[in-house]
Amino acid sequence: MEEHSDRLDVQVSVGDQMVLVRVAGEVDIATVAAFRSALWSAPARPVLQLELSGLRLLSAAGVRTLLAAHLRVRACGGELVLVDPSPVVARVLRVSGLHRVMPILELTPPIEAARRPVVATTDLQLAA
Repeated sequence: MEEHSDRLDVQVSVGDQMVLVRVAGEVDIATVAAFRSALWSAPARPVLQLELSGLRLLSAAGVRTLLAAHLRVRACGGELVLVDPSPVVARVLRVSGLHRVMPILELTPPIEAARRPVVATTDLQLAA
């Protein structure tokens, strides 16, 4: 099962106990219908995992769709799990409060600030 447009790619893999939905691109007002359609057409399993590492944008329409999907899956006795949201999407999940409503698994370790090279600048370098 697959939904694809220029701005959104959704791939669905079905297992015995889990459905994995990989979402890449942008979920906004123009693509949310395809996103919703993919989630609603996924077969019922105990776990619905949404892999979000390739998602560059999650609009308010996408947040509403995630919440509706969470409620729908939960009403059937299942669980919706968000996996590896991109940094931009993780921020939207925190700001919207969805991180408190549904589990989020981060499989990719975050880059630690201590590992990034620090470039020191002085006032003399800035003036030059």
